[in-house]
Amino acid sequence: MDVLLAVKAVILGVVEGLTEFLPISSTGHLILAGSLLDFTGARAKVFEIAIQTGAIAAVVIVYWHKIRDTVIELPRSAAARRFALNVLIAFLPAVVLGLAFGKAIQAHLFTPLVVASSFILGAFVILWAERRPQSAARVHSVDDMSAWDALKVGLVQCFAMIPGTSRSGATIIGGMLLGLSRQAATDFSFFLAIPTLIGAGVYSLWKERALLSAADLPLFGIGLLFAFLSAWLCVRWLLRYIAHHSFVPFAWYRIGFGLVVLLTWWSGWVAWTA
Repeated sequence: MDVLLAVKAVILGVVEGLTEFLPISSTGHLILAGSLLDFTGARAKVFEIAIQTGAIAAVVIVYWHKIRDTVIELPRSAAARRFALNVLIAFLPAVVLGLAFGKAIQAHLFTPLVVASSFILGAFVILWAERRPQSAARVHSVDDMSAWDALKVGLVQCFAMIPGTSRSGATIIGGMLLGLSRQAATDFSFFLAIPTLIGAGVYSLWKERALLSAADLPLFGIGLLFAFLSAWLCVRWLLRYIAHHSFVPFAWYRIGFGLVVLLTWWSGWVAWTA
């Protein structure tokens, strides 16, 4: 495999892992990184979706005890069954709407104006959510969530189909606005990411399998590995961060990045295309 291509895979893997679980949109960052690295096109898009699986592996490891205990307790614990069902309920809206509107979104919404607008509007939603006192939260643990809570978070996750919105941003900030504490919203966002991103990766690989060959395995392997390593560090850091800090700095970052999108598009420096 070409060394330069391997370096590009490393960089994109790191970008994916660092941005997937922060409320700043991995899609926007991958578009920018891919354009700067001249790694674009249909095959590159499959690569970017596939390496999400590496990031998800980091979540599985960080939350391994909760996942293991839930699986073991499923036959005899109502709480375990309720938690697993809530994740499934929250996952289903993205499946239904993704299959129904995925192609239309890809064709019409992957524009610089939409990406920039999503970044900036999302920032103001974060600022709004963080103005609410944490004492207003009624759900402080994922184990206390109802099926209705899960469905609402799942519906909010669908906003992330709009490029630049951020899946984690939609679920975490949306969860906070729906009554979850910052910790509960973050935890549930991570758990919901497992079926959502694995499903998206598998579906993308299957749909675009004609573009791929065995020669692509090393490239994908490198991307997966570095997405895993950077995501593992990021998730562990974020869980410590939210214990004492708000998401306000991410809002200001989104505004700045949205302006970068507009500037690079207007100047022709970056090809902001799907």
